[in-house]
Amino acid sequence: MSIFNGLKEIVEENYPIGKDSWFGLGGNAEYYIRPRTVEELSEVVRRCNENKLPIHVIGFGSNLLIRDQGLRGAVIKLAGSNFEKFDFQGDKLTAWAGADLNKLVLESVKKGLAGLESLAGIPGSLGGAVRMNAGGNFGDLGTAIESVTLMDNQGNVFEKSKPELVFDYRQCNITAKFILNANIKLVESSHDQLMRTVKEVWIYKKNTQPMNSHNAGCIFKNPRGMSAGAMIERTGLKGLQIGGAVVSDKHANFIVANQGCTSSDVIALIEQVRQKVRDKFEVDLALELEIW
Repeated sequence: MSIFNGLKEIVEENYPIGKDSWFGLGGNAEYYIRPRTVEELSEVVRRCNENKLPIHVIGFGSNLLIRDQGLRGAVIKLAGSNFEKFDFQGDKLTAWAGADLNKLVLESVKKGLAGLESLAGIPGSLGGAVRMNAGGNFGDLGTAIESVTLMDNQGNVFEKSKPELVFDYRQCNITAKFILNANIKLVESSHDQLMRTVKEVWIYKKNTQPMNSHNAGCIFKNPRGMSAGAMIERTGLKGLQIGGAVVSDKHANFIVANQGCTSSDVIALIEQVRQKVRDKFEVDLALELEIW
């Protein structure tokens, strides 16, 4: 703990980080750190740099697989009251990285503000959702974001705004290690209509996705103009199983972790699905899932 002297309240060693992912799989992190303020975060970053410790940033772990052997370095989670707060000022929302995306959706709908309702049912923190431009068939987060506050690898804080800030399918041009908060522009709308949209999105997800299981959402990005799930299904891979990992019968782009599953099972199944789709369609599926 000598690396983090004076910060023992926010640092845990050999932490079972796998259990903090939605898969619930994987080994331990060398250090697990939950800074309470931007200043503490900056200090943690400085010490990691001094000691050449790799830095990983975790949100809700909803799109993440930790390898069975765990990982070296520091896993940093922006949680607690300072990083989970959000504030509405008229039609503008400022939300910090640790804020619950679904809570933001529901609060904006309650206020009759449109812009986030299409994200209903997408699990995750605001920071992770910005990083991957979370979205689905009904829209994405990037369209509503005006600016973000960031911290780089050296602990410097700065802002990036549109048009310099660019969002694309499941990605954005943010290269800074930490997304601290985002300013979101919403539009006044009918509360009742927004609630109907949220319910429609939820019903669609419930009917088409394995929501009551250990999974991490879509494993692969959709190739341009194509559906990864449809390609996997047309390859006859629904129900394909390796160890405790199985391609969902409900949505072929989901992998479900059954009892006894390991991260190695999931990784082996991913590679087999990739190979079979490559053989059939001559398309290399890119991961949407993060693997540490």
